[in-house]
Amino acid sequence: MTPVLRLLAKRLGTSLLVLIGVSMLIFAIARVIPGDPARIALGPNATPEQVADLRAELHLDEPVWEQYGHFVADLARGDLGISLYTNRPVTADIAQFLPATLELVLTAGLMMICIGLPLGILSARYRGGIIDNMIRMVSLLGVSAPSFVWAVILMLLFAFFLPLFPIAGRITDTYAIPAVTGFLLIDTLIDGNIRAFGNAAWHLVLPAFALALSGIGQAARLTRANMVETYEKPYIEMARSYGFPERRIARQYAFKPSLIPSLTIIGLDFAAMLGNAFLVEAIFAWPGLSRYGVAVILRKDLNAIVGTVLVISATFLIANLIVDLLIAFINPRIRHSQRAS
Repeated sequence: MTPVLRLLAKRLGTSLLVLIGVSMLIFAIARVIPGDPARIALGPNATPEQVADLRAELHLDEPVWEQYGHFVADLARGDLGISLYTNRPVTADIAQFLPATLELVLTAGLMMICIGLPLGILSARYRGGIIDNMIRMVSLLGVSAPSFVWAVILMLLFAFFLPLFPIAGRITDTYAIPAVTGFLLIDTLIDGNIRAFGNAAWHLVLPAFALALSGIGQAARLTRANMVETYEKPYIEMARSYGFPERRIARQYAFKPSLIPSLTIIGLDFAAMLGNAFLVEAIFAWPGLSRYGVAVILRKDLNAIVGTVLVISATFLIANLIVDLLIAFINPRIRHSQRAS
């Protein structure tokens, strides 16, 4: 087995154990939250007999460990139960709402990489100068406010005072796009509707940028700090003594060793955005999974709560697994350590 495959196997095993632990924890927490899910679902006018029947149907009258056993048995069949909030299978709800959140988060993550890393490189290259000071100030401003604050500010500036971007939703209602993948940017291309693709992308800009601003500032600050430290290394001075241009030194010799900590933070920020996107989704009326998750928590919809948290946790673990593999690919010392172990 190659070192990278060995690393992948270790991470997959750890991720599986984490998912099992998360499922047990969230299952127990969802059961101890005050309130009767059956009563909340049926409303105050339901009779005690109706409430008792629903509790029996949901296995709420059984001990917690037996309820968890039923949940694991259903999960093994790919069944997360029925949502009391939508009266649909939880898997159908997740399949409907997850693509919208993933499209938003993936776009925000792409913005973090394409904006944050170049800003960090530029700031490190011109450290101590006007460009460096301006980038540091903008980066600090980005990390100093949460995403929902930036969402409100961007909406006021670019959707109200300067009506350049749409204010809500994923696409204008006049476009009827068949749902193939759930990702509108992909579905519009499959449909061959370029105007609809542009409209969907235009709807995506403001919420994705609001969600990414904090990560952009974090990535820029961390990349700058690591590159400034790398610039003090002896091999950088040797590269300068050989007459290499500063652009090549920055890109080839200073940036690559500094990329590993930045990738780690970007991976963590990307995964955290899945859970933190609910306020941005609420402000822009974005029909995503995070917004759905808050709605089911408020209604104590047990099946939907557990299913949503499991999906977000699995996505978090997948993002971290991808980051680990990228770091192993970039840093040969990690591959050699895997081979030695």
